[in-house]
Amino acid sequence: MSALSPIEHLIIPRTRDLGDGFVVRRALPAAERRMVGPFIFFDQMGPTVLKAGVGLDVRPHPHIGLATVTWLFEGEILHRDSLGTVQPIRAGEVNWMTAGRGIVHSERSDQLQRDPESRLCGLQCWVALPREQEDCDPDFTHLKADALPFIEGEGASATLIAGEFLGLRSSLPTRSPLYYVQLTLLPNARFVVPHEYDEQALYVVSGQVDLPGDGTHAAGRLLVSRRGMSIELRAGPRGATLMLLGGEPMEGPRHIAWNFVSSTEERIRQASARWLEQQFDPVPQETEFIPLPDALRSADYP
Repeated sequence: MSALSPIEHLIIPRTRDLGDGFVVRRALPAAERRMVGPFIFFDQMGPTVLKAGVGLDVRPHPHIGLATVTWLFEGEILHRDSLGTVQPIRAGEVNWMTAGRGIVHSERSDQLQRDPESRLCGLQCWVALPREQEDCDPDFTHLKADALPFIEGEGASATLIAGEFLGLRSSLPTRSPLYYVQLTLLPNARFVVPHEYDEQALYVVSGQVDLPGDGTHAAGRLLVSRRGMSIELRAGPRGATLMLLGGEPMEGPRHIAWNFVSSTEERIRQASARWLEQQFDPVPQETEFIPLPDALRSADYP
């Protein structure tokens, strides 16, 4: 890349096949960049076709020290958690779950989604909580598509999922300065991503975009911008869908181990012991759970 490029890091996500052709692509954390603002985990799931009779089954598992945000382009997932929440999420809606001191949830396909062949494609991110909020009470917020701020013009449309950006503000309880936006560009449309936060990035979901002086970037790439620089985009001949994300740097580094995020390793050790001893609140009507990985058992974790 040239010295004038607005892109500091180009991250090609690691790909993992979870079985039955279900593929996830993990862009964060990466060797090039651990976090972008408070965003510490960024996964694309699918696109995939689930055969008739097959569904998503992520068994109950715990989180601490973070908020999860689920955003779908296709399909439907049924969320259940230890607060008693039962909430289906569909394309264009958002689930924001704050784990705080601890929450347990499952993500599954309900029976109506399993019977026919179905498609699933979406993103799941984790947002690290500020140090003073890491032990807050857990909570869950779901917003329908019509509750999300939206703007459009000159071949571009933007939906603000969380935070504040482009003069828009979301009602989600984000707890720190950040933004998360779906940007859709018509063929050959131009758009400038302004610099509003110290750390910003964009992820190409579909199509391709051209950046002056930096070339063409296809789907499945995370582009982390240089601090203080805006990014000029031009969509390819088939248009493009992107996710814009960022925020202010955290007040210190974060440890991430399995489903736990914390400013201290001691909190992760404590959470691991709690899960091993089944001291987290259970998810009502769920009897399965994901066991603690061997690497997190107290004798092995740093």
